[in-house]
Amino acid sequence: MPEIDDKTPQLIDQLRELLEPVVQSEGMELVEVEYRRESHGMVLRLFIDREGGVSVNDCAKVSQVVGDLLDVSDLVAGHYHLEVSSPGLDRVLRKPEHFQKQIGNIIDVRTTMPIQKRRKFKGILVDTKPEGITVNCEGQIFEIPLELVERAKLRYFESLEK
Repeated sequence: MPEIDDKTPQLIDQLRELLEPVVQSEGMELVEVEYRRESHGMVLRLFIDREGGVSVNDCAKVSQVVGDLLDVSDLVAGHYHLEVSSPGLDRVLRKPEHFQKQIGNIIDVRTTMPIQKRRKFKGILVDTKPEGITVNCEGQIFEIPLELVERAKLRYFESLEK
């Protein structure tokens, strides 16, 4: 059975490179790729989106096309479950354009290295540039380079409440 190891980030990058053009050809964006062990085994999860959102039929169509491509490419060793879904309301933010759409909203950010002695930030996304983002965490401003962002996520319901 495949293990999650140091090669997993490399595999995810390879999968993103292989699958992104296919998802784009279907008129959608590949937002995120996850490969992880869960209670029922290994799961390869793709999050897709497009302007106006995606439907169950969109997910099924991408799943079919991507599933066939993955079978031929043989990138993922062993048995795994393929899941394709919408990124949801608390969506992952990865690309500069994802952040641009969320200016003024509350986000969570975890960095790979500390910035001013912290790695976790929750606050209002104030600005975004190709090289980084600016987050206001309870009145304190943090400039976070995109290259240090390990994971960022919209806090949809908290953004509605503010």
